[in-house]
Amino acid sequence: MSDTAAPRVHLLNGHFDALTEQEAVAAIVDRCRRGERGWVTTVNVAILMMMRQDTRLQSFVDRSTLNVVDGQPIVWLGRWLRRPLPERVAGVDMIGRLCAVAAAEGLRVFILGGTPEVVDTVGERMRAEHPDLQIDWADGYFSADETPARAAVVAAARPDILLVGMGVPRQEQFIEDQWDLLGCTVAIGVGGSFDVLSGLRRRAPEWMQDRGLEWVYRLRQEPRRLFTRYLTTGARFLALSLRARLIPRYRER
Repeated sequence: MSDTAAPRVHLLNGHFDALTEQEAVAAIVDRCRRGERGWVTTVNVAILMMMRQDTRLQSFVDRSTLNVVDGQPIVWLGRWLRRPLPERVAGVDMIGRLCAVAAAEGLRVFILGGTPEVVDTVGERMRAEHPDLQIDWADGYFSADETPARAAVVAAARPDILLVGMGVPRQEQFIEDQWDLLGCTVAIGVGGSFDVLSGLRRRAPEWMQDRGLEWVYRLRQEPRRLFTRYLTTGARFLALSLRARLIPRYRER
């Protein structure tokens, strides 16, 4: 469903738009200008492997208007299979750039997710960095019964861009289930980006990000929660990558 000029690159079970961060932001803003609705996905290795187990998540990503790669190992896989992607496009990095452009273009932004303290911090930070930005926010702690009411809060703000940081696959399910009510032009799932932007969680240094070692940094911060996940996810991704390299028919499976 991509409406960008760049082709989609097929790697394993993921279809990625071959865009830089700057190009991705420009495509999102252009869609807002034209009033064409759609959701944007950012996929890393963990999400790509999760999609293989979760058919609903796979379908959601497949139907995205734009899907960018948020994982350096997937960029490396593209090069290895001679299906290159220009660069990693991290959701946490796109937020600041999107808010800057939205402020200049007069677009409304809504951020949804995190605790009340976290989302307040991020909202006020974006407001301070971009004084002309029209931004509203709400936390992501609500029950299933409260979901329609929270979607109505978003709709009342009439955002052009909705950034949802509630973790995968909850944020994708929220966007899909409430799509008709939300009323936003573009919705983007940004995972745990708000925790990073608020300072609650530290991000790996750039040299580790560039070398695909951000997972090591995160593992040091949350070893009990992430060790088993990273071990199984990483091993599976490596095995599938090797199979795709050796057997061409598996490059899109």
